[in-house]
Amino acid sequence: MRGAPNGFRAVVLGTPKPLHSTQWDLFLSTHNRATFKFEPSDEEKRKQLCEGILHLLDKDLKTSCRVACLEALRILSRDKKVLVPVTTKKNMQILMKQAKLDTVEEPLEDVTDFPVIVEALKCLCNIVFNSPAAQKLSLELNLAAMLCNLLKKCKDQQLVEDIKCFDLRLLFLLSLLHTDIRSQLRNDLQGLPLLTQALESAFSIRWTDKYITAENQEMSPLSLQETDCAIEALKALFNVTLDSWNVHSENDSHEFRYMTAILRHCLLTLGPTEDKTEELHSNAVNLLSNVPVSCLDVLISPSDQEDTEETDIKYNGMNMDAIQVILKFMEKRIDKGSSYREGLTPVLSLLTRCCRSHRNIRKFIKAQVLPPLRDVSNRPEVGTTLRNKLVRLMTHVDLGVKQIAAEFLFVLCKERVDSLLKYTGYGNAAGLLAARGLLAGGRGENWYSDDEDTDTEEYKSAKPNINLITGHLEEPMPNPMDEMTEEQKEYEAMKLVNMFDKLSRDKVITPMGVRPDGTMTPLEEVVGQHPTNDQESSDSD
Repeated sequence: MRGAPNGFRAVVLGTPKPLHSTQWDLFLSTHNRATFKFEPSDEEKRKQLCEGILHLLDKDLKTSCRVACLEALRILSRDKKVLVPVTTKKNMQILMKQAKLDTVEEPLEDVTDFPVIVEALKCLCNIVFNSPAAQKLSLELNLAAMLCNLLKKCKDQQLVEDIKCFDLRLLFLLSLLHTDIRSQLRNDLQGLPLLTQALESAFSIRWTDKYITAENQEMSPLSLQETDCAIEALKALFNVTLDSWNVHSENDSHEFRYMTAILRHCLLTLGPTEDKTEELHSNAVNLLSNVPVSCLDVLISPSDQEDTEETDIKYNGMNMDAIQVILKFMEKRIDKGSSYREGLTPVLSLLTRCCRSHRNIRKFIKAQVLPPLRDVSNRPEVGTTLRNKLVRLMTHVDLGVKQIAAEFLFVLCKERVDSLLKYTGYGNAAGLLAARGLLAGGRGENWYSDDEDTDTEEYKSAKPNINLITGHLEEPMPNPMDEMTEEQKEYEAMKLVNMFDKLSRDKVITPMGVRPDGTMTPLEEVVGQHPTNDQESSDSD
């Protein structure tokens, strides 16, 4: 059993005797290590225990004793209320000293107590996450700069993977919770190249050309530790690049293109489990959403016919493996059927940006999502194809999801209204067209190549009988007015007019019309702008 740290008194537990090893081991048992909720009645004791541990850590203790103290503090630091009296500048400096953040020159090769550093970093992660006071102190104590220095020491050090992982996690938390630290990392500490190098080392990448990594189809999955390091680096990079929509210099362009090449490698890499692979790819997609669109062409690379594997996906001489992975990731998120806003919106937004700016990517994705129509017997939203799934999202209750799904399909159709209606039907596309002022037809503002879509013979023969509203082939229905007399038709028409008038007067609905420019407006305004034939004739000579 691990003994209690020398000099630690159990006075905080209400007795004047030293804390025995059995008591200490009981506190650090597996049960307590998994504890995240604490009894309110013991709050004062936990505060005193934290203060006692930090007091001990300020003394010269054996490595095993320091590890035990830090493990206990890590458990206690999950309680936000306990941290109020202990998050002082002195106590933060004590923990930073244990994590070797105060030693600028000392290399990690000379440090023997790696477990102490790891546990201290874990404690700092909990404290920074749970304490606003600690977040402010982190900026005052220049914690981000010290973490960057520690990360540089971890470069190419296989024995310090745990240290690197929790260093990256702490950088992620600091940049997430404090915008000033995010700016400091981006502008003063060269956080983008440093974190990119940390991401690269997690994959052990070999380069064959500028922005092209060596690909091995039989490459073994990453270990759990490598995957966790990569995920933490991806999350920290996301915060650092959050406002980087435009490239302002050649150096910025190089940094983003270099990072995008690593992210392409990441998308083609597997984790130790399916869940870890999805988490890895999810964070890679999130980060790609921050990459300037001019740098996203690195996701595809010229396909060398001699070195190409049979499993590689090629289109117009370009390797599309990474794009195919993103498409499969998107479809998997759709199939989950929940958390669309958080899980699906980023990948749809990324694909929309890629398609709008890169012709080869758009044409490849359109061939996958909107292949030439042959069977139009079913509605566009009915079925199991990727087109059917995306069309269903166009009428989703979540406005953000509905908009981005419609935008994605609209871009695939080169923002041409007639092409969009062919694949989705007017009913599904009406929301997007109304928002864009395109109800009268036309196309969007962006320019695309002039190559035209070719309709299949099956579609051409069925086109005259396709219902434009539903977007599918319908058998001709008998006209119920054919057997009516003129009086009956007039009666039914007036009945319908009266029903609409009542709904309009009661403010249940507002009848709308379409202006010549394609935007919607109340129907009375449209009528007022277009005089009837009788009015025209009465005003004429």
